Amino acid sequence: MAEKNPGGHAGAAGRAPTADSADAIRNVVLVGHSGAGKTTLVEHLLAATGTIQRTGRVEDGNTVTDFDEVEVRQQRSVNLALAPLVYNDIKINLLDTPGYADFVGDLRAGLRAADAALFVVSAAEGVDGLTQMLWEECSQVGMPRAVVITKIDHQRADFDEVLATCQDVFGDGVAPLYLPVITNGHVNGLIGLLSQKFFNYATGNRSEKEPGPEYQAQIAEHRDSLIEGIIQESEDESLMERYLEGEPIDTKVLIEDLEKAVARGSFYPVLCSGTGVGAIELLEIITQGFPAPAEHPMPEITTLDGKPVKGISCDADGPLVAEVVKTTSDPYVGRISLVRVFSGTLRPDMTVHVSGHGLADRGHEDHDVDERIGTLTSPLGKQQRGVAKGVAGDIVAVAKLSRAETGDTLSEVDNPLLMTSWTMPDPLLPVAIQARSKADEDKLSQALGRLVAEDPTLRLENNAETRQLVLWCMGEAHTDVLLDRLAKRHGVEVERIELRVPLRETFGGQCKAMGRNVKQTGGHGQYAICHLQVEPLPSGGGFEFVDKIVGGVVPRQFIPSVEKGVRAQMERGVVAGYPMVDVRVTLYDGKAHSVDSSDMAFQIAGQLALKEAATKVPTLLLEPVDELAVLVADDYVGSVMSDLSSRRGRVLGTEPVGTGRTLVKAEVPELELVRYAIDLRSMSHGTGMFTRTFLRYEPLPSHLAGKLAAAE
Repeated sequence: MAEKNPGGHAGAAGRAPTADSADAIRNVVLVGHSGAGKTTLVEHLLAATGTIQRTGRVEDGNTVTDFDEVEVRQQRSVNLALAPLVYNDIKINLLDTPGYADFVGDLRAGLRAADAALFVVSAAEGVDGLTQMLWEECSQVGMPRAVVITKIDHQRADFDEVLATCQDVFGDGVAPLYLPVITNGHVNGLIGLLSQKFFNYATGNRSEKEPGPEYQAQIAEHRDSLIEGIIQESEDESLMERYLEGEPIDTKVLIEDLEKAVARGSFYPVLCSGTGVGAIELLEIITQGFPAPAEHPMPEITTLDGKPVKGISCDADGPLVAEVVKTTSDPYVGRISLVRVFSGTLRPDMTVHVSGHGLADRGHEDHDVDERIGTLTSPLGKQQRGVAKGVAGDIVAVAKLSRAETGDTLSEVDNPLLMTSWTMPDPLLPVAIQARSKADEDKLSQALGRLVAEDPTLRLENNAETRQLVLWCMGEAHTDVLLDRLAKRHGVEVERIELRVPLRETFGGQCKAMGRNVKQTGGHGQYAICHLQVEPLPSGGGFEFVDKIVGGVVPRQFIPSVEKGVRAQMERGVVAGYPMVDVRVTLYDGKAHSVDSSDMAFQIAGQLALKEAATKVPTLLLEPVDELAVLVADDYVGSVMSDLSSRRGRVLGTEPVGTGRTLVKAEVPELELVRYAIDLRSMSHGTGMFTRTFLRYEPLPSHLAGKLAAAE
């Protein structure tokens, strides 16, 4: 901790930091809502260790981790980015993640690659719902965490209020280690609650002195709470008793117990950061409180056929097990894979086995191939600095892995293994696109393949029914970034078109119809007459064909031809071009010719009979209905239920899930769900989630059916 060792040996600028063992590595992911200050905090930590000479600004587009042209233009992070540094001979891999919900794929990749998380909260804005959800998610897996309250020098900053909010929202075990000293809106320094020292930053350099008497009451209040929290987490059961009896507890003992509690994920220190303040204190927590990779549980590892593999640990001499956590591609540089090494050592020019990730339903092919490792680098933003190896626990970049994609496992050729993939949310916003020109159409497939390889939250669908190319995205911002990359990075211009929801047709009543296909021109003609009775079946009834021919009026060999023609016409529809379902067709009469009747003639007759039936009874359009499960904070349940009702939905019920959340179940037509991913996020302030499952087809209301039929 900074209180134990105020100094610190920083890393040198320009060289790629290296580590020979997992004990000298800390992998830390920065988590927080967009605008909380994660990227700026990374800049301060890099500058404090001498990794960079001066801090950049998001507004100026010159920060280390926001180097993508989309990030520079939008002034926000949209990619996972690595920023390694060295402090006190410990290599720290900082993983800067996007704070916007659309880019949760990169956020989850950062959580997978890290062994501890820094929750970044703005002193001017507080905690949002998404950050709270991520805290609970980390809590479920026991990930060690600390909280950094940033922007304490902001004009709207309220450290005390945001601290109280963090303690209320994040729960027990959240306590400050330092208090900011702010005079006339300027942060002069920090007061260490354990050491009761004032770390003065007023001159630009950190110095230590005694705090003034005006701070004693505030120190005493927070210090007592901090000490009690540390003692409750102590493995020494006698410590609480001694403390309650008034015995002073040695600060060194408290610090050691604090570090152990932080490392095992049961105590969560709160630090603060402003311009030029708090970096050293935070680096001390990371290096001394956060666990080394060997202390963090390994993800589940199996053989390629799914058998669990035990005994693999974070050992540089163990069998190779690594995972691609992020893939980027560039038209000039090629593909670069960010890889977390969990076991063994990764070296240039070695051959590894690439095992697939099981996301074939999203357009990502499963892999089971061997590839040669190219150059290894340690990225600092867009700068790639060569390294000789990547040991267990480290994160490195691998150049030109042509087949490996995000989520793939790299292992030894003669001992192929597979790591259980991390949880990835389903993309629920469908966006239909088409190439702007023939030249763009020729390049579109390859460009989309590269985007799919990079982003496991993107699903690509070629809908054969609607003949549309559909990108399933996480939200509007995700869509905008994907289309921007198609244009700027891959030179492919596309335009968004209205999404077509696949409908169905069915008959609204029973009738009889005749199909007459008679063409006799002197040569071999066509002769087929069939009489059909059509009637609707209940929803989900499918198609039934009934043969009631007697006396051979339709020869036995042509009865299947009639059915084949009916089926073909049903696929094409009879009114609006949508497939027909839930129909029983009965062939009860017909005529044939000894010469001119044929298989094709009776197929056409069957088609004509079905078309005629559509002129005698109403034809209904059916729309798909999904079963929806919406998980939302209790505060928004009323709004969500009201909105679902306005979408022609039927709310089936609600049930509580955990603390403060409710699962709302409903049946909603798919036509009303095209933009639901965006609308739910707006209604729930980013905290709502939903899943959808196809349920059945139902008749479309007549006023909507008329509009859709007219548009065809």
